[in-house]
Amino acid sequence: MALTNNDIFKKLRVAHKLRDTDIIEICALVDFKVSKAELGAFFRKEDHPKYMECGDQILRNFLNGLIIHLRGPMPPRDNKK
Repeated sequence: MALTNNDIFKKLRVAHKLRDTDIIEICALVDFKVSKAELGAFFRKEDHPKYMECGDQILRNFLNGLIIHLRGPMPPRDNKK
């Protein structure tokens, strides 16, 4: 049984003890808007009528935002070589 994007999203949420507001702020770090209603749909059980699959774009933006949240923004590169 393979993990879905929803499973990965749920596990990261629990592992980092994130609330919906935290996830919304993390996504905002990469200029990606997500609503509380969308998040609720991702975290529901698959047999729930309001369940929604988490797409690759949503998970990718969340992961990029999580990196910035945990490490801070990338320092500017020095292109003098």
